[in-house]
Amino acid sequence: MEQYLKVKVHAGEKKNRLEVKSPDSFEVWVKAPAQEGRANEAVRTLLAQHLGVSENKLSLIKGAASPAKIFLKRP
Repeated sequence: MEQYLKVKVHAGEKKNRLEVKSPDSFEVWVKAPAQEGRANEAVRTLLAQHLGVSENKLSLIKGAASPAKIFLKRP
C-alpha cells in the first residue's frame, strides 16, 4: 500500500538525525547542504534506512525546494 510521508528538513547540520513525530511524519537533520538536491538525496537515504526499504521505493513528490516535503513510499 502506498503511504505519504511528511518530512520537515534541516539541511547543513553538524550530523544526520531522524526524529519520528508520528507514524507518517518525521523531522530530519542532514549534513548535506540545500544545494543541487543534495539534502533531498540525504533525506531520502536516511528515511529509507529508518523504514527498512530501498531508496527507489521513496519518491519526493512535493517540496523539492522547501524544508517541508512529502515523500511517497511505494510497496
